Amino acid sequence: MPELLRMPEIAASTTSAVLAGWPVSINTRFSAQDVIATVETDKAVVDVEAEADGILLRTLVTEGTEVDVGAPIAVLGRPDETVDDLDAALAALGVATSGDGAAPAAANGHAPAPGTTRRFASPLARRLATEAGLLVADLVGTGPGGRIVRRDVEAALAQRVAHEEGTLHDASPAVPSVPVPGVTPRIASRAPESAEIATSRTPAPAPAGTPFTDQPLSRMRKAVAARLTDSKATAPHFYVRGVARVDRLLELRAELNDGADVRVSVNDLIVKAVAKAHQLVPAMNVIWTGEAIRSFSGVDVSVAVATGSGLVTPVLTGVERRSITDVATATQDFVARAREGRLQQSELEGGSVTVTNLGMYGVDEFAAILNPPQASILAVGAAKQEAVVTDGRLEVATVLRATLSVDHRPVDGATAAQWMSAFVGLLERPVRILS
Repeated sequence: MPELLRMPEIAASTTSAVLAGWPVSINTRFSAQDVIATVETDKAVVDVEAEADGILLRTLVTEGTEVDVGAPIAVLGRPDETVDDLDAALAALGVATSGDGAAPAAANGHAPAPGTTRRFASPLARRLATEAGLLVADLVGTGPGGRIVRRDVEAALAQRVAHEEGTLHDASPAVPSVPVPGVTPRIASRAPESAEIATSRTPAPAPAGTPFTDQPLSRMRKAVAARLTDSKATAPHFYVRGVARVDRLLELRAELNDGADVRVSVNDLIVKAVAKAHQLVPAMNVIWTGEAIRSFSGVDVSVAVATGSGLVTPVLTGVERRSITDVATATQDFVARAREGRLQQSELEGGSVTVTNLGMYGVDEFAAILNPPQASILAVGAAKQEAVVTDGRLEVATVLRATLSVDHRPVDGATAAQWMSAFVGLLERPVRILS
């Protein structure tokens, strides 16, 4: 009997994911632990491995489709299994097809009301319609078997906006239309009828005819926005700033890179220093679970990586045990795969602290938002030459500023201050970083 392959829950609280690719062709056999599907989340690409030997009888979802977690995406059989009537087998499994192998009835997860006709719609189209205040039952589907797809929602919204715009120009006061991610509606504008009306609006409207472009939000950008908004709203942030003279650190880096195959960056040394400081002040090596303060014996550090579609924070595990060359190699691999969209979900989970560095952009200092449930995030600025006073003498030294954002729920201010003192001391006497 065939069985269904369903969209897995890649990470906690995810409700959907994009079917990125089918590495296995239809009617092709595979072995246990072979990758049979590739799934894309907000920040990572995840390989779905087969649990046992089998054959891919049919795919139910095309590449690039957003699918609800738990929805069927393919039909699998035993290695030697043949099915004469696959549609009948799917019906027996509770999956209705549209005649082309698609399974919209199971994919969208919505049952029709008694006495109504089911309107098949892709999960993305259904979500866009809901956000726009459109009824799926009112839409005309142009996808396979009359399925409602994204372009149908966009067409309906464009038609509604055009109608609203015409009504606004006729007589009515300006009313904003409902925004839909991925859709750029035109907004009618009209001059205010009095100075009082004009000055009471906040913010003031852009001058008539000013060109603008709306960039649709990517899945990653939405996820980052939601996560950081929640962090800022729920985690009580406080900040500790430190200033370190890093001339000796830069000299150490130059010695490490002299003739080396793997180049060590300043950020690699900072990541090692963070791990060492966590060992010296173990009360910082924690996270907030809501029920307890969880302490760790090893130090896992997230490293912020900027990509074309947003920021990701892969986790370097066991940094206290790694050599500086190993840290540099692992970080370079993370950066390369992050920019290609090939990070695994497991590589984005864990850690008690994040390091984010804008020094390469010439930024002196900044403060970052916590990456929950981690207890802290270190924002690193540029290393610059400045005038400093040493024993009453004016000197020129290379100075680096860092700001530690801390969650006050698991960590007290004195603990964070002790950590910053230890961290600055390590940067100024960097040989201890490598011990």
